[in-house]
Amino acid sequence: MSTHAPAAPAAPAHLFRQHAVAHRLQPAVQQFHFLRHGQTACNASRIFQGPEEPLDPTGRAQAERAGRVLAASGAPIATIVFSDMLRTRQTAELVARSLPHAAQYALPQLRERNFGELLGTSSAHMTWDCDPAQGESLAAFVERTAAGLQLALEHPGPVLVVAHGGILHALAALLQVETTPALFANAHPLRLDRTPQGWTATPLAATAQDQASHLS
Repeated sequence: MSTHAPAAPAAPAHLFRQHAVAHRLQPAVQQFHFLRHGQTACNASRIFQGPEEPLDPTGRAQAERAGRVLAASGAPIATIVFSDMLRTRQTAELVARSLPHAAQYALPQLRERNFGELLGTSSAHMTWDCDPAQGESLAAFVERTAAGLQLALEHPGPVLVVAHGGILHALAALLQVETTPALFANAHPLRLDRTPQGWTATPLAATAQDQASHLS
């Protein structure tokens, strides 16, 4: 049985890029890693979720597998910086079992966008340029994300950022990274590299053992 989770809701890149222009991210590093949290029940059902939504069993297995993939890649992760929402905190804790020497820090600035009164409703047809009552505008979200990522990447590296689909959309816009929908799947580790042409995002491959268990 497949454990593929839904990708983050589609987001036209230009929406994020138009807000990212004023908040260009300038990491002092050449490389770091990013991981979207594992699946939750709301995630799978396309429901706007609050901060205390936990990983479901599939999400926990995804997070454990991501930890093994990161460890097998040989990346000497020194610091795991994660959003303090429950689903990202649980993901980071499970990943850290495979990276026992990495320090861990929670960073509230890496929280998913606050969708206000939309929480608990369907996100199947959401648009990122919506303006939810008692929520956060896209402009404010990108500004907060830029500040949070800058703080995260000032920790001793190599750094692994564990956050959300919205944060990844903003990160891609801030670093002008070309993306595909597959990059936004739950708990698929990404390596981001600075090149002479700009930043790139590369998915890390699972081991043969994990690929076999993923398909079982």
